[in-house]
Amino acid sequence: MEEKKKSGEVMDGSDIMELVGNEKVFSSFVDHKFQELDQDCDGTLSLKELQPAVADIGAALGLPAQGTSPDSDHIYSEVLSEFTNGKKGKVSKTEFKEVLSDILLGMAAGLKRDPIVILRIDGEDLHEFIKSPGFEPEMVSIFSELELELAEGSLKDYIMKALEKLTVEQGMPPASDSWVMSNIIEPALQTCGGVDQQLISQETFLVEFRKGAESVVQKLKDHPVIVAHSENTFEGSGIKKLLSNKFELDKLLETTLKNVPRDRQGKIPKEYLRVALDVVAPSAGLPPLGAVDQMDKVIGDVFKMLDADDGKVVKEDEFKKMLAEILGSIMLQLESNPVSVSTNSVVHEPLASASTLLQPSNSL
Repeated sequence: MEEKKKSGEVMDGSDIMELVGNEKVFSSFVDHKFQELDQDCDGTLSLKELQPAVADIGAALGLPAQGTSPDSDHIYSEVLSEFTNGKKGKVSKTEFKEVLSDILLGMAAGLKRDPIVILRIDGEDLHEFIKSPGFEPEMVSIFSELELELAEGSLKDYIMKALEKLTVEQGMPPASDSWVMSNIIEPALQTCGGVDQQLISQETFLVEFRKGAESVVQKLKDHPVIVAHSENTFEGSGIKKLLSNKFELDKLLETTLKNVPRDRQGKIPKEYLRVALDVVAPSAGLPPLGAVDQMDKVIGDVFKMLDADDGKVVKEDEFKKMLAEILGSIMLQLESNPVSVSTNSVVHEPLASASTLLQPSNSL
């Protein structure tokens, strides 16, 4: 992946930091964007005039279009609420600048923590993989897996599933993407002879898969696929740093517990430990709950080990102590068994037009 990072475009937030950090340039940037959004030229932005900025922030964050997913729509609502400060009045240029600065710095921090590499997959790496000494051993291993998964699958099923198991490191764009499937994989396999044979041996699979993969190479040469790749390893260092700074930890726990419900005696149900953990996750270098299956399992094991899901209520000090113990236990688990994850998303629009919000005007 290091070679790909050298040849690909790395988005690590440095450009955003540079933009926001230069007061003169950022002020000019804001002036241009504000004027662009202020359709009635009254010097303030209405909710309607803010919508394009909110939509562009969503695009920059990689969210689906507003109105297409309930899971992401609440994020759009939160962004709009940040600009309006929860009110329905108009937003001044000063307010717009302050909120935009906070949002951009948050995005930059996220990219610094998890840089995104933009890869252009054009068939070259896949061709190299097919010709490499490691091709046959890798495909034999995949064939063995598929024999267990596809007891009655056709040869075409085997080839499709095998392509799904290849990675961007081997030169294959995500086969789970519908565009890749309908525009690259399916047309490529239509040109392969014998893919509908029912009798499947390892030798037949290797021969036909090589043909199919070579056809995919040709399709990728004609239609290169742009993929946004990110990878991250959770090894507990973020938690260790947080736990070693008692002042920051106490401050974070105090802030976290302000909005946690209590019973009449002021005690806190232990069921809110997961909610509290999700709040402190960014400061501990952890992903949100539900974002990474392997991390969810680690957290689930720790909660079980510490009886954190027993439904009892505890005093505030005990709640804080338990949350710190949970963090410590997760840290120990990750130090002994780090969790590595990678994501690959096909970029269907030209990168330059993905978000107009982050494009400074030519006058800057």
